Amino acid sequence: MPSPSDPNLPDSNANFEAVCDDVHINLRLALKMDLPQDRETVLGLFDRVRKDFPDMSRFRKMKRELLLEGAPAPDAGPDDQQGDDDDAAPAQRWLAIRQRDLRCGVMNPVTTGEAYKLHKTILETAPYYLSLSPLDVDYVELMYGFDLFASGNHDALVYDALFAHSPIGAMLDVRGSMPLDCQPLFVISVTEDLSISAQFEVKTRLHAPMPGHPRPPRDHAEPISIFLCLRKHGGVKDIAELPGVLQKLSRHAEDLIARKLVPNAIVPIRQAIASAGG
Repeated sequence: MPSPSDPNLPDSNANFEAVCDDVHINLRLALKMDLPQDRETVLGLFDRVRKDFPDMSRFRKMKRELLLEGAPAPDAGPDDQQGDDDDAAPAQRWLAIRQRDLRCGVMNPVTTGEAYKLHKTILETAPYYLSLSPLDVDYVELMYGFDLFASGNHDALVYDALFAHSPIGAMLDVRGSMPLDCQPLFVISVTEDLSISAQFEVKTRLHAPMPGHPRPPRDHAEPISIFLCLRKHGGVKDIAELPGVLQKLSRHAEDLIARKLVPNAIVPIRQAIASAGG
C-alpha cells in the first residue's frame, strides 16, 4: 500500500481484501455537552470538509444526526472479486454530527492511511467550527470492522472457529445441542495506566431457525462482523492533542490487527465458512 500523506500516522501493508469482504474504519469523538446544530455552524464545517474531500457532497438531515457523505459504493455480493485498483469501488466516506458525538468513517479504503486522513482532518477542523473545549472531550474511539459474508447458522460457524476445541467448547458440548447465540466480546487494557482499552467483538446475523419462524433461503448470506475498537478514555489538556490521540490509537490497533485479530479471529472464521461451503 502507498504511504499516507502524514508520516506520523501508521500505514499497514496488510491487504484487507485478502481476508475479508468489507472493511470499515470509523472514528468517534464523544462529548459531554450538546453539539451546536445551527445552520451556519454545521454547513461551515461540512463545506470545509468538502474542500479536502470533494466527493463528500451529499447532505442529509436524519432523525438523530446531520450527515455528510460521499458517493455510495456500488452493491457487491460476497462472491464479487475486485480486479485492478482502477476498477475497485470507491471508498464511501461519511461524517455525522449527533447530539453529543461526532463520528466519521470510510468503507473499504484502499489504504488505512486513506481513512486516517479523513479522521485527522475532522479532529483538526471540527473543534474550531463547533467551539469544542478540552473539558468537553469524554473519549476518542477508533473502530475497525471486518465483514465476512456467510449463509447458514452464523453462531455455529463462530463456535466451531473459536471455541470448539477449547475448555469453553468442552463445557458446551452437550449431546444434540446447537449454538443459538455465540457473539463473544472481550475488553482489555493496552496501556499500564488503563487509559486506552481494546474491545474485541464478533457480531452474527443469521441464527439457528426457531420453531414457528421461517427459515431463510439456503443461499442467503449476511456478514459476520469482527470488530476491534480502541478507546482513549478521559479528556485532553489541549484540543490540539486530538490528532496525536488518533496516532496512538491507530498504532495500537494495527499491531493488534496484525498479531492478534487476523490470525486468531478473522482467519479461523473465514476457514469455518469455507469448510461449511459458504
